[in-house]
Amino acid sequence: MAVLAIDAGTTGVTAVVVDPDGTALARGHREFPQRFPRPGRVEHDPDRIWDAVRAACAEALAASPTPPSCVGITNQRETVVLWDRRTLAAPRPAIVWQDRRSAALCERLRAEGHEPLVTARTGLRLDPYFSATKLAWLAAEEPATWADVRAGRTLIGTVDSYLAARLTGGRLHVTDPSNASRTLLFGLAEGDWSAELCALFDVPRAALPEIVATNAVVGRTDPDAFLGLDIPVAALVGDQQSALFGQACFTVGRSKCTYGTGSFVLVNTGTEIARPAAGLVATVGWQLDGRPTTYALEGAIFVTGAAVQWLRDGLGMIPAAAQVEPLAAAVPDSGGVVFVPALTGLGTPDWDPHARGAVFGLTRGTTRAHLARATLDAIAFQVRDVTDAMARCAGRPLIGLTVDGGAAVNDLLCQLQADQLGVPVRRPTSTDATALGAAYLAGLATGVWDSTDEITERWHLDREFTPGAGAGAGVDDRDGAHRRWRRAVAAARAWSA
Repeated sequence: MAVLAIDAGTTGVTAVVVDPDGTALARGHREFPQRFPRPGRVEHDPDRIWDAVRAACAEALAASPTPPSCVGITNQRETVVLWDRRTLAAPRPAIVWQDRRSAALCERLRAEGHEPLVTARTGLRLDPYFSATKLAWLAAEEPATWADVRAGRTLIGTVDSYLAARLTGGRLHVTDPSNASRTLLFGLAEGDWSAELCALFDVPRAALPEIVATNAVVGRTDPDAFLGLDIPVAALVGDQQSALFGQACFTVGRSKCTYGTGSFVLVNTGTEIARPAAGLVATVGWQLDGRPTTYALEGAIFVTGAAVQWLRDGLGMIPAAAQVEPLAAAVPDSGGVVFVPALTGLGTPDWDPHARGAVFGLTRGTTRAHLARATLDAIAFQVRDVTDAMARCAGRPLIGLTVDGGAAVNDLLCQLQADQLGVPVRRPTSTDATALGAAYLAGLATGVWDSTDEITERWHLDREFTPGAGAGAGVDDRDGAHRRWRRAVAAARAWSA
């Protein structure tokens, strides 16, 4: 038996066919267009996401020696999608998690005193990042669109819900707790949509998807809609929680960092809902079918891999993202350049939706290589900001970090990260932890694997990066560089104030 995992990310879709040993038999990938209609706004065309899903899956299936017995979906979170109940066509673009258009609405709700209630119920904060603020913006700014939502003609959901509908020819309107917990509409303790929060954000509860277990057979794919396949849809999970699962972080205290479009550090808190502090948020990790919910504490960084993509697409500095490593390695350090990649605001620990990107320390001697190095430094600095917050929250220092995601293959970044954190950084043999998590969850629901112990046995170390193995790794150097980074963050925030 094999499992098909669909990893619907922010810039593209990856499909992976995984065998019972946890080995990727085949994969396919397709990027889809990004839309930036106005400063601070980020949109996707849902039809292009669906096209990318089918193309990536077709590529993976064509290369796989074994057909899949089930499918699991993992997805970019917080992005909101609307689609016609009957035709599945989208009446407007999806509003992406990076979008900042609801910043003023968040400030109004905060001024009205709603944030303590929101945080107590959801573990989150009032920020444009989360789904309900985008939906509230639609309700206020696009009344005709919202009238169709209220009338039941248009459905709303996150990307997992949209893809479940597409895969099944419209028969499913579902989500799981890991995705629901990112909307500001889900009560963490209750494990369900909150009528009080739906009223606050003007979201009709009837338009929201049914909440199902993270791993459960909830329907079957429609052969006419999805490449001739008739297999169970057996997992829905947010991408960061999926990576936590794929990294076998099944015990309390286990953590991971995923380097993707943004970067996200999660630590398993077991059945206890952690108290959000120091800019961190509480979230559902997963809810296995018939089991208690597993929770996590999370730090969110909005732009890391997207900064490299900006060097490639926005500035034309590199022909491919992978070229950032040799370019950055061509210089011993950034030459005093500090890049604050607040291209869509700042997340943990600053949570400033108005912040914008800035580059400091330019001289006549600054080259492309210095800016590339500063970009990798910025990723490492931002992850340190999050892990420092987690250490303060937990009252104990970080002892190591496990990494995955596309940029985890970058040896220089991993070494810079270890040097900046002062602890080992561990990279597994497979950096496809997000897709693996969805595969493992679907396989647990359908009998491919019997327990999480089997999954733990399939985690293997590729390389451990130790502090001090890179240049400039001394404590004074790393702390001094980090202090300079924090000054640059403060300056970037002041620019937009």
